Amino acid sequence: MGQSTTKSDVRLNQVGFWLRQYRQVNKGGLRVLLRKCLLFLRLAPAILIVLILRALRPLVLVRFGRLPGGAIGLDAGSTELYLCERDAGLHPERTLDVFYCTDRIPSHQLKKMWQRTLNVLPLVGLLSSANSMLPGGAPHTIRFPTDMDFNGVIPQSRAHLLFKAGEERLGQSGLRALGVPQDAPFVCIYARDTGYKGRDTGHRWSSELNLDESLNHGYRNASIQNFVPAAEELARRGYFVIRMGAVVNETLETANPMIIDYASTARSDFMDIYLCAHCSFFLGGNGGLNAVPRIFRRPVLSDNFVPLALDNLLTLYPGSLLIPKKLWHREMHRFMTFKEFLEIPRGNWGWARHYERIGVDVVENTPEEIYAVAMEMDDRLQGTWRAAEEDEELQQRFWSLLKIREPTEEFRPRMGAEFLRNNRELLN
Repeated sequence: MGQSTTKSDVRLNQVGFWLRQYRQVNKGGLRVLLRKCLLFLRLAPAILIVLILRALRPLVLVRFGRLPGGAIGLDAGSTELYLCERDAGLHPERTLDVFYCTDRIPSHQLKKMWQRTLNVLPLVGLLSSANSMLPGGAPHTIRFPTDMDFNGVIPQSRAHLLFKAGEERLGQSGLRALGVPQDAPFVCIYARDTGYKGRDTGHRWSSELNLDESLNHGYRNASIQNFVPAAEELARRGYFVIRMGAVVNETLETANPMIIDYASTARSDFMDIYLCAHCSFFLGGNGGLNAVPRIFRRPVLSDNFVPLALDNLLTLYPGSLLIPKKLWHREMHRFMTFKEFLEIPRGNWGWARHYERIGVDVVENTPEEIYAVAMEMDDRLQGTWRAAEEDEELQQRFWSLLKIREPTEEFRPRMGAEFLRNNRELLN
């Protein structure tokens, strides 16, 4: 049954491919026909190679893939998840996967490390284009997963990226330049800033403004100043605290020499990755950078987490903690419960203009909330955390609102204990 369905799908794809060519030529005329002919001639050698590789499919399945790019969270999270799924045997056997990069890879250091880990070759881009031109190319196309671990494979896999000896020396030198002594523990803190992509105004989003991505995702921003009390206490506990971020408008206001505003003064592409890979834990949510410590299996505390949805929660790894932003409903004059938020149509969760349209203000976490969950994370890592009698019951009440699909239940993160104690009305 499965095999006949596959053949039927292939035939449908072939018919669909030629129908699309006909419609495009019929609509665009001679100019479109000439362009397609020139493209075919330019790709002719690649088409020949692809046909040969397809003929070898009974022996080895060669697949072509483009490394995700454009956003560091997707680049890091989905590529690592692909590797973990491959380790877990979720991809076809006797398969040779080859990749190409685009100029949109957001981190040069990550790009170098992926190239050392995967079969990345410039020729693959042409082969992939040729494969997509020919009907029946789907089996030879790598479809990257999202960064959501529905199958729970990441906790069962090792980290795939390693630093070379020279890179380790460079990273240690970078830490000393920041004022962090050798072997001193440090925590990375991060708040998605209004300077992200240089377009965010920092005010409530209006759909009349023409500000694409940063407009649509401005609800994810937070003030780094809300992290200062937690940073001060972490420094008192012996950690250096390093503020991360590629583009920031807000400086970190503190006189504590153990709290370093690296994002404003010393940021580099290499150190972004190195710091995330070596921190004691990473405190920061709602920006792609927090995917980097996750792929190196560093503990992550995700504050200001929004949207609060199961798919989004599955980007977090075991041992993670989170606290969400709260949603103030102007008409009801109260915060929305978790259940009410989960009833919002799924396709609207990720757009700031929708929150505005339904009359909801997205309220970021307070300094007190961030402080409490940061201390909980440190206490848990140090083995000194003492749970209150009600904590497990509150956790279960929260997770009962979401439909957990095995095997994800055993890998789910935890909500900050004090946040749930102080906001138990959100569980109604």
